[in-house]
Amino acid sequence: MKTPAPKRSTADAGSDARAFALEAARLASELKCSDVVVLDMKGRSPVCDFMVIASGTSPRQMKSVATEISKLGKSQSSAPWRVSADEGSSWICADFVDVVVHLFEPGQREWYDLEGLWSDASRVEWRAGADAKDSAAPSRPRTRRSAP
Repeated sequence: MKTPAPKRSTADAGSDARAFALEAARLASELKCSDVVVLDMKGRSPVCDFMVIASGTSPRQMKSVATEISKLGKSQSSAPWRVSADEGSSWICADFVDVVVHLFEPGQREWYDLEGLWSDASRVEWRAGADAKDSAAPSRPRTRRSAP
């Protein structure tokens, strides 16, 4: 029997979700993920309030990052509801209900183009100080894939 999704949080939990998304982004960056983006999905998606998207260097590194972000969630009483990966581990998705973390191999990230799909979502600044200037603009060009 499939476990039902936890109930969506309300009120103060919105700020908790934001804080967790920002910490998850910082952790992914510290663990050598690149092009880390946080999208504010409130009012745009019934699935989550924030989405963290990052590119990893290898399946092993991405699994390690997913494990560390899961530990972060557990330490904040927000264990992941589900973590899944494709067969080659080129895309790992960790669902924390209010925050969904996507870790991609760069080619897969470009192919699925979640930032393009959710281009109307505002980006949330997650870096502090001088580093913030660098993260305001995407670090790689966004291209739309053509239909097969």
